Formats: sequence, structure tokens, C-alpha cells
Amino acid sequence: MPITADYHLHSSFSGDSDTPMEEMILQGIHLGLDQMCFTEHNDFDYPANETDTEDTFLLNADSYLYDLLQLQEKYRDKIKVLFGTEIGLQPHLARQNAAFAKAHAYDFIIASSHICNGKDPYYPSFFAGRTPEDAFTEYFESILDNLSKYSNFDVYGHLDYVVRYSPAKDQGYSYEAFRGLFEQILTKLIDMEKGIEINTNGLAKGLRDANPCQGVIKRYRELGGEIITVGSDAHTPGQIAHAFDRAAEILKDCGFRYYTTFEKRSPSFHRL
Repeated sequence: MPITADYHLHSSFSGDSDTPMEEMILQGIHLGLDQMCFTEHNDFDYPANETDTEDTFLLNADSYLYDLLQLQEKYRDKIKVLFGTEIGLQPHLARQNAAFAKAHAYDFIIASSHICNGKDPYYPSFFAGRTPEDAFTEYFESILDNLSKYSNFDVYGHLDYVVRYSPAKDQGYSYEAFRGLFEQILTKLIDMEKGIEINTNGLAKGLRDANPCQGVIKRYRELGGEIITVGSDAHTPGQIAHAFDRAAEILKDCGFRYYTTFEKRSPSFHRL
């Protein structure tokens, strides 16, 4: 396996996973990974719904770090375990998110858009009564709004997360269809010296491509983007490093000859 570091992982410290962190680590060792970075969710002001409360995605970072430090030591001769988080961005939360990010010495921070104008595209209500194109446009515009207000992160996660949950999935979707918005997003990220990730969870959910789609990754590279991490977005052991061989092929096709890892917020580059 050319990629041996999974940089998007969730355990029971995230509101949408019940898996103990140690079970995730043991599976990573079994798969031959040499690095795993847990990126536990923190989403302030998450809209309550039929299954989630407002505090479902609030991270107890102290408890998370306590357990992680013990497991780092326990498995230090078998795998490197990194301390990360995935922060859910919303424009009005910029100061709150900045304080959260500074409160602990994270190795790696993913910024993600899970909530767009008060709704999570995970739920069908986000798409109700309109076309996927209109829903996608609103979502990508919200990313630009987030980028204008918040900067303490290393990569932007699953840039086209919204596509994963569309009723039509990625039928009719492409980089070209939203070229204008993606040009602005990618240019802004590069100007900010931030990276993106290739997230293979879309492939696990039946999409033709990873998140973001190959066209976005290729254009990021063409514009001079250099930082790209690889993550499965796993919430259970069986999802860890899913389709990483495919991810390596996509990266090469897009002009990358390496992938990125982080420690103490500093990037390192690994040849594919």
C-alpha cells in the first residue's frame, strides 16, 4: 500500500462513532499503517434534529487527549498516533473556533463545512424543494464565506461533502459545473497556504470519485497547491484506509508524487 498514513479518523470521542480508540489503532496496525491521526469532531452550534442534540458534536478535548496519550505510549513501537481535530466552520463561530483550536497543542486541524446556513446536507431537508445544483451552489458559496473569516487550520476537509448526501449522489456533478466557485475556493486556500484532503469516504458511499472529485484535486495542483492529506473518514475499524490504493492513483493522475502528514502543525511530504 503506497499510502501508510490515515489522516481523517473518528472514535467514540466523536458524536457519530461508538468505536473505542484502541480498536481503531489495532486495526491500523493490522493494516500496516505507520501513522494514524484522529480528527475528532467539534461542531459548535450544531442544529438539533430528530437524532442529534446541540451538544452531540461537542468534543471533550481533555478526556480525548488523556486517552490518546496513554495509547500513544502503549503502541509507540508499532505505530505513530497523532492528535488532531475536525472543526466544523460556520461564519458566526470564527472566534469560538479560534479559541477552541488554541486551547490544545493539536498536531493537525481539519476545517470542514458540515453546516450550511443552519442545515447539515447529511439530512434530506437540505435538498428539499430545489435542484442539486442550487444546493451545491449554496454549499460552495458558504465555504468561501468561512474562508473569509477563519484561518487556523491545516487542510479543508471533503470540499464537496454536500455531494456525498445528494439524492442524485454525483450524477451530473463535476468540477467544471462549478468551476467559478472552485477557482475562488482553491485560489483562496493556496493564498492562505492551506491544503486540502482526498477523502475516500465518498467511494465507500457509492460515489464514482473521492471527495473532492478528481477535477478539483487536479486544479488545486495546477494552481500551485502542494499540501494534500489522505483520509478515510473512518468511524469504524472496517473503514480505515478504505480505497487508499485508488487514492494513490488519483493523486498521481492529478500531478502529485507525494502525500502530506502533519506533526505539531508542521507538514511532511511522503513519496507515493
